[in-house]
Amino acid sequence: MLSYSSYMLTAVTALLVTCNALPKYPGIPGLPSIPGLPGRDDLKGQTRLSGLKGASGSLVGPSVKHLTCPQGPPSSLNIELHKVLVNLKHRLSRLKCVLVLKGKIREVGEKILASNGKKVDFASALASCEDARGTLAAPMNEEENKAILGIVKKYNRYAYLGMKEGEHSGQFKYLNGMPVNYTKWHQNEPNGKRTEKCVEMYTDGSWNDKKCNLRRLTICEF
Repeated sequence: MLSYSSYMLTAVTALLVTCNALPKYPGIPGLPSIPGLPGRDDLKGQTRLSGLKGASGSLVGPSVKHLTCPQGPPSSLNIELHKVLVNLKHRLSRLKCVLVLKGKIREVGEKILASNGKKVDFASALASCEDARGTLAAPMNEEENKAILGIVKKYNRYAYLGMKEGEHSGQFKYLNGMPVNYTKWHQNEPNGKRTEKCVEMYTDGSWNDKKCNLRRLTICEF
């Protein structure tokens, strides 16, 4: 919906364009002059009255200048901005390759996985990921589960996953509230019966439901 100022500007512009498009008509001709009365006894007659002047020919007065739109930035500025963006993208790509080479991050599909190597409780692990503009890693397929497992094996520590038990026992959801559609539960798991609401990954890639106050490895996804 247009704002009040935008609506008024549109209305004024339309009015100006319409007025400028109107043709100019000639003015109304003045009335003819009235002849004077004849004089008496050699006196001169009265001076004739002049006719009324016709109205001006223009109905709207002098034309109004058309509104002009502001010009965009010069093409040279666009070219320089494009060069800066291309260079930045190249540098970020190189940095990502270095981090992958050193084992600091892992790429899987559209996700990037990373860990700070710290063992904390679930709430602290989630807060660390969110502070970095990410969230706790949550595998949604076998490929993502293997990528997270690679980090678990590197640190040789169990890790929290980005999911928790929902309202019903044994039904787990991702942190965004969507139901978990891929699972890798260890044998006879989950068995916490609503006393173990968080999920950890073992060093073999299988899952176990666990209490949320235990210290586990932090792995974030971006």
